[in-house]
Amino acid sequence: MANKLTFNRNTLIHLLCWGLLLAFPIFLYRQGDTMTDVMRHYLRSLGGTLGWMIIFYLNYLYLTPKFLFENKPKRFIIYNAVAIFFIVATMTWWWHLMGNLLPISAPKPIAFNAPPKWARFVQIAFMLILVVGLSVAIRMSQRWQKLQEAKKEAERSRTDAELKNLRNQLNPHFLLNTLNNIYALIAFDPDKAQMAVGELSKLLRHALYDNQKQFVPLYKEVEFIKNYIELMKIRVTNNVKIVTNINIDNDDSTPIAPLIFISLIENAFKHGVSQAGEGEIGIAMSNEHDMITCEIVNTNFPKRDNDKSGSGIGLEQVAKRLELMYPGRYSWNKGIDPESKKYFSKIILYNDNKVRNN
Repeated sequence: MANKLTFNRNTLIHLLCWGLLLAFPIFLYRQGDTMTDVMRHYLRSLGGTLGWMIIFYLNYLYLTPKFLFENKPKRFIIYNAVAIFFIVATMTWWWHLMGNLLPISAPKPIAFNAPPKWARFVQIAFMLILVVGLSVAIRMSQRWQKLQEAKKEAERSRTDAELKNLRNQLNPHFLLNTLNNIYALIAFDPDKAQMAVGELSKLLRHALYDNQKQFVPLYKEVEFIKNYIELMKIRVTNNVKIVTNINIDNDDSTPIAPLIFISLIENAFKHGVSQAGEGEIGIAMSNEHDMITCEIVNTNFPKRDNDKSGSGIGLEQVAKRLELMYPGRYSWNKGIDPESKKYFSKIILYNDNKVRNN
């Protein structure tokens, strides 16, 4: 449909421009000219306009795409030179023919010396060269526009492919971490492990189905996060202080990329709890002033050198998905406090479509 509209618009522009050029000589008559004089002047000038049309479309439809775009400039110049020569000869012949068929009704005094014939030929050839340049410029502009559209389409396709790949990585990554948590529970508390399996079934529905969508309602994502936190509470001891402040309405349908925050929450439970089962984790979320904010603070217990759990793929996915889904419309501040006791991560997603520097 877009291509058809573009074609119709271009055709209308061509018809309008050439229609104005063809009609323009009618209005250039001198006082005292008869209708025969006006027609004679119009028909003589018509040869020039038709010559411009021929050289324009010869380049627009054939010579420019066939030779200039194919990096054959010499052949392009030669063919144009031959075409211009024949068109100049034809236009001159037409000019004299119309002058003989429709002579001037009354001789007009000539107040200046007529230019030599070769000057007339040069003038016609120069005008044709200008028309060639105009044709090439229009054709190249259209080609550049198509290349830009193709580039944007390729970028969209690449982005969609990357997002799909990230989603395909995220599901097994999330499932693996969750199963590891349940596996750890089985050894010392089978009842809690059984409860965890029940909570996992709720999570998987969102992770496996809603994650395939580009955006989901915010309330669904919040429900998923709450279920995940409840699942993690089953595993940790009472010595882990977990504080949540999720200020999101139960019917908030603001679109959000699914599972965009889950890797950060996973890391909070993974690295915020010591081997002795102690730690603090704070999770806050809000949606105010067109900003979805997720802030996580947890005690910092760095992995030991012999700890091979985790590969950092979660944080890499967060960074890539933010850049793909919210380009220029997010901020992410993260790091460790000066005392190296707490790790903080704060992501803000802007929903007002204003591009910002990250």
